[in-house]
Amino acid sequence: MIRANLLPASAPVPLSVWLVDGRRAGDRALRLAPGLLDGGQLERLAAFRHAADRRTYAAAHVALRRLLGARLGLAPQAVRFTRRPCADCGGPHGRPEVAGGGDVRFSLSHSGDLALIAIAAEPVGVDIERVPAAETAASVAEVLHPYEAAELAALPADLRPAAVTRAWTRKEAYLKGTGTGLSRSTTLDYLGTGPTPAAHPQDWTVRDVSVPDGYAAAVAVAFAVEDRSRTTRGGAHLASAR
Repeated sequence: MIRANLLPASAPVPLSVWLVDGRRAGDRALRLAPGLLDGGQLERLAAFRHAADRRTYAAAHVALRRLLGARLGLAPQAVRFTRRPCADCGGPHGRPEVAGGGDVRFSLSHSGDLALIAIAAEPVGVDIERVPAAETAASVAEVLHPYEAAELAALPADLRPAAVTRAWTRKEAYLKGTGTGLSRSTTLDYLGTGPTPAAHPQDWTVRDVSVPDGYAAAVAVAFAVEDRSRTTRGGAHLASAR
C-alpha cells in the first residue's frame, strides 16, 4: 500500500489515504480473505467473473480491515460494519461505517486494478476511476455542472476524457462523504475539470490524489482548510506504508 499525505500538518482532522494495487497485493489478499472477510464480503468476492476484479476486491477489503483494525485496536476479522440511515430517504442503506467505531470514518473505492481507502475523524469520501473512452466521457460530461460542461467544451477532444474523470471523481468523493451519493444531482455542485479542484463545497475540503496514469482519484473530508494553496494533484507526498 501507498499512503498519501494530502492535508497541512495543522489540519484539525487527521486524514489518511491509502492506494492499494490489486496486481501486487491481490494474490496474497485472496489467500487471507477466508480468514478475514465476513460472509457478505466473501459472497461478493465469489460473484466476480474476472480474476483481476477478484484480486482488486480482495486486496481492497483485506487492506481496509487491517487498517481499521490497527486504528481501533481490533483484529482485522473482528471489525464489523453497519450503515447509517440514508441521507435521502432514511432507509438502512446509507454510508457504511464501523460498528462501534466512534469517530473513525472511512471510505473505499476501487476501479480496474486499483483501490483507494480513506480514514478520518470526520465524514469522508473517496473515488477512483479509470479514464474512460471518449464516447463514455462525452456521456458523463452531459450530467456535470454547466460550468464544468463549458470547460470541457473548450478543451481539445483528446484532453476531455481525463478532465471528465477528474471532475467526476471529485464530485463522487464529495457525494459519498455527505452520504447522499448519486441521489443528489451531479449537475448541482461545481468542482471543476482542471488540474486542481476549482471550488470546495461549504464546510468540505476536496483534494485530488496522485494515482498512476490512466486513472483519476479524489478525496473529500468534512472540514474547511483555510490555506488551499496546497490543493495540488501532483503535490501529494507519497511514502511507503509499513
